[in-house]
Amino acid sequence: METKGLVIVHTGEGKGKTTAALGMAVRAWGNGMRVLILQFIKGSWKYGELVAIKALSSVRPCIEIRQGGLGFSQRGAGAEEEHRSAVRALLQTAMDELCENTWDMIILDEFNYAYSFGFISLDDLEMLISKRPERTHLIFTGRNAAQELIDRADLVTEMHLVKHPFHKGIKAQKGIEF
Repeated sequence: METKGLVIVHTGEGKGKTTAALGMAVRAWGNGMRVLILQFIKGSWKYGELVAIKALSSVRPCIEIRQGGLGFSQRGAGAEEEHRSAVRALLQTAMDELCENTWDMIILDEFNYAYSFGFISLDDLEMLISKRPERTHLIFTGRNAAQELIDRADLVTEMHLVKHPFHKGIKAQKGIEF
């Protein structure tokens, strides 16, 4: 079987972008692949995937998740520079990990938000993709995927929102959104 790393994008207004990427991570882990998940934007919430990944890594330590953002709720005066700094630090981690070539799959969760907010430049995006080892899958999630990323990707899935409980005033549900 040929192993060729793919550039994959999960985008769109619908729910399920991170969930789809995490499903790919679990599938890869189940096949003995080494998986790194870097979460841009998402902050200190206790997301269910953190607990799940910790449990998986205790069985076979070849899957890791790292949060690097401040969270969606951190907005307002002065917060933009803090977001930018947190994103830059995680972007550097992604670059370093790609250069180390120890992962079969790297997921850049909510990268598209950070890019669309202007926290990551086109040069950074191009460098990320160019540093990707040939056999490493690189997955980008988040709304507003830039056309330049879509053009460079091998696989792009757009999640289309048809209906969401939020529109009925139902708040985020444990096990569904976090």
